[in-house]
Amino acid sequence: MEAVGKKIEPVSQRKSGRYPFGGKFPWASFCSWPLALKGDQADYQLIFFSEGFIEGLNLNISICQEKLSEIMSKYQFDVIVVGAGHAGCEASLASARTGWETCLVTFSRQTIGVLSCNPAVGGVGKGQLVKELDALGGQLAQTADAAGIQFRRLNASKGPAVWSSRVQVDRHLFASSMQTVITSQKNLQVVEGEVTELLIEDGVAVGIRLNKGDSLLARKIILCPGTFLNGTIHLGLESFPGGRLEEQKVSQALAKEIANLGFRSLRFKTGTCARLDGQTINFTRLTPQYGDEPPVPLSFSTRQLRVKQVACYLTYTTEQTHFLIRNNLSRSPLYTGKITGIGVRYCPSIEDKVVRFSHHPRHHIFLEPEDASGQIYYPNGISTSLPQDIQDAFIRTIPGLEEVRILRYGYGIEYDVVDPTELKPTLETKRIKNLYLAGQINGTTGYEEAAVQGLLAGLNASLSLKGKEPLVLGRHEGYIGVLIDDLVTRGTNEPYRMFTSRVEYRLLLREDNADLRLTEKGYLAGLVPEERWLQVSQKKKMLQEAIVVLRQTRMSFSGITRPAADWLRQPNFPILEIFHVLPKEFPEKVIQQAMIELRYEPYLKRQLAERQLWAELEKIALPESFDYEQLPGLSLEIREKLRHHRPTTLGQASRISGVTPAAISLILYALKKGQYPSSKPSRKIQ
Repeated sequence: MEAVGKKIEPVSQRKSGRYPFGGKFPWASFCSWPLALKGDQADYQLIFFSEGFIEGLNLNISICQEKLSEIMSKYQFDVIVVGAGHAGCEASLASARTGWETCLVTFSRQTIGVLSCNPAVGGVGKGQLVKELDALGGQLAQTADAAGIQFRRLNASKGPAVWSSRVQVDRHLFASSMQTVITSQKNLQVVEGEVTELLIEDGVAVGIRLNKGDSLLARKIILCPGTFLNGTIHLGLESFPGGRLEEQKVSQALAKEIANLGFRSLRFKTGTCARLDGQTINFTRLTPQYGDEPPVPLSFSTRQLRVKQVACYLTYTTEQTHFLIRNNLSRSPLYTGKITGIGVRYCPSIEDKVVRFSHHPRHHIFLEPEDASGQIYYPNGISTSLPQDIQDAFIRTIPGLEEVRILRYGYGIEYDVVDPTELKPTLETKRIKNLYLAGQINGTTGYEEAAVQGLLAGLNASLSLKGKEPLVLGRHEGYIGVLIDDLVTRGTNEPYRMFTSRVEYRLLLREDNADLRLTEKGYLAGLVPEERWLQVSQKKKMLQEAIVVLRQTRMSFSGITRPAADWLRQPNFPILEIFHVLPKEFPEKVIQQAMIELRYEPYLKRQLAERQLWAELEKIALPESFDYEQLPGLSLEIREKLRHHRPTTLGQASRISGVTPAAISLILYALKKGQYPSSKPSRKIQ
């Protein structure tokens, strides 16, 4: 007899594949637990094997009810998320908040949401990511606001296209706030343990096995291991396994599993700096840097900031600092060949700065408090893996730190990365169905880049379970779209960091309008509450009204009368005068946004036109079955790249390095002729 249209052999007769409960339970000889699914929405089936026949039974049958209840209560989930860093937190929250039973697997509950490196969220390019994540219904910005001790808008002297928010946070308050959110979230269960095996059935991920032998099953699996994926810590010439100095555990078994499944892997390197005792710092020799006044929250939904605001401090390295470092490069794992992983080019260690930028007599160091009390400081700018005695020596050559006490030394860390071109734009892997990857495992660096990947992976897993279309943002729709497209289309040969310079439509994709651009998408995906969506809708309406008023209201300046909208484009016009002509019911943020829209209107129109052309290419779907080998006119190199990347749209194909405009024209012509039709075209080719 067939079960759900497919004959399934008894466990004892299966010769291939990995089965969750074989040998684990005494009744496994006649009872197994495969996921017999009709698509993504079918009920789970219990398959019984007895007397030479197979019979599929629904879960409500009482046979084996006691064992069945035990499995369902302990092991069965809709989504399993592995790793509780920033990617894992966002992925598990997105899944649970959209109604799915979710399991978050972590080494320890106490390290959920911990900031491994600098105690800050946001920055140039990164602030835009956090704002977009917040607009889609993510958690990072709200947690940063709850723990924020200094708020600053970077690039404030430049145009609004590159304004970027950054929040200095209380490290301990941030982690405790995130842990409270995770542990109190409905539909979300935290399990402690190490994943040693991925359970795969016929190319489909169905669960995981933990180091204690327990098997957890789910319909979707999301891996977010961060630097714990085969991590190696380097402190001087000493090295040992670990994902963080405070947490010397590592996912070596999971790394082997990923390699055995055939995923292409890379080896990357990152690092962090020492932690300093604030009571031993001479602040009279430092330059204070204060936050914005009043501070502006990172999240669009935050109404009040409650944490005490503090200052950061600026100092510099000296020639003596550089001399000590240069003379001890023979003890650096980075320069002796002990570290082979590729490091972060845009955030180099102090050893790299001294060697690569030897013409600079000094380098900035920002002393950032790790909490509101100022007991511990993070010296941002001197990340290092040099030995402890060398760190002791060179740090004390820095003004203000002559007698500082080091509480914890800096170190480097190498870890495994999966080539992100192995992923679909949904972050599901191409090799294994229902398996998603998010965070540093995809080659990124930074909390913000990891968090947005986690949110998209969790949300797309949820949408797939509901049988809905995935959420895939184009490059023309957000910084998140640029990040994901860069990874899955072009890949990366170094730790990827977001910058405003990577974004083609910066003026359209600003921080201030992230909620107007993306909140509707988050609402339709089921992650943004209706109340918040209505607030954004009202804000959008008020913005349109403010723009109309500014177009219609005439103002006199220097004896000339013009519409207020025209005056906004004049370089010497006192912008604050605009506030006097608008009705008081318009909030200040709405007025500022209206002024930006009108002041840059000609440029915005040009970018909108360019974006429309780009969007048209993104609407043209490429079927997975497209046989590039049979398409005349394509070079061998281009065919190989198209086979390797397997682009999902013509726009994505056009961004693959080496794929020429002529090749895109050939593919488009073939689609128009219907030689290689898509099974689900997203746009009819005329």
